[in-house]
Amino acid sequence: MTFNAAQYTATIDKISGKLDTLSANLDKAGKKAKSTANKWYVPGFVAKALIWCANKIIELGNWILHKIEDVLKGASLPLTAYHEAYLWQEDVRGKASGIAGSTAPEALQAPRRWKGEGADAYTASVKGQPAAATQIETSADKVATALTFCATAGLAFYVAIGAILGKFIVVTVAAIAALGSVVFSWAGAGLIVEEAGVNSGLVIAAVSTLTAALGTQAQQMVTVTGEAHDNSAFPGGKWPVATA
Repeated sequence: MTFNAAQYTATIDKISGKLDTLSANLDKAGKKAKSTANKWYVPGFVAKALIWCANKIIELGNWILHKIEDVLKGASLPLTAYHEAYLWQEDVRGKASGIAGSTAPEALQAPRRWKGEGADAYTASVKGQPAAATQIETSADKVATALTFCATAGLAFYVAIGAILGKFIVVTVAAIAALGSVVFSWAGAGLIVEEAGVNSGLVIAAVSTLTAALGTQAQQMVTVTGEAHDNSAFPGGKWPVATA
């Protein structure tokens, strides 16, 4: 999957709309169960099963609702990461590449017309520039790649969350229909709650997968930090002196 800003924005909008639908369905489930359970012709054991099932659906539904609301707090980060990746490629890597190219020995113009000790000192002093610029170019590319990966992982995560939310909404629709039935049973209640529980487990799995993916990119940032302190490219942790 590649990151697409329009697709990502649409995904987040759909999730927000589905959260409203889920909230409304949970309210309907509770009311439907109470309405059916209070009918005079509904046996006591059926009424208990109805109320138990509705409470479990509402409990699991509220857990999923609040968990997704919580993960949506970070919904702006993938877009930010994607934008920053572009800046690292264009403003940092691109400019560093230009410096590396223009200061490479074969690109220097002065030595072609200037000979002697002064020319030799000039050439020697410029020698460290392309190496330093190339290191920045390499590190910038790694940062941009990591940010793009994070943006793409975020998109995949929210697409998965949207699908899980959609599945749970289907469960609540089925539950509302079942809660209005006088032939409801403990076995039926158990099946509905089991299906709802599976969806809550999928949310946990999606969060765990995203956390693991982002952890690998955090390690990449550690590598980039080490490169920034590379004395071979940056003597003493500074940009190499360019004066003879």
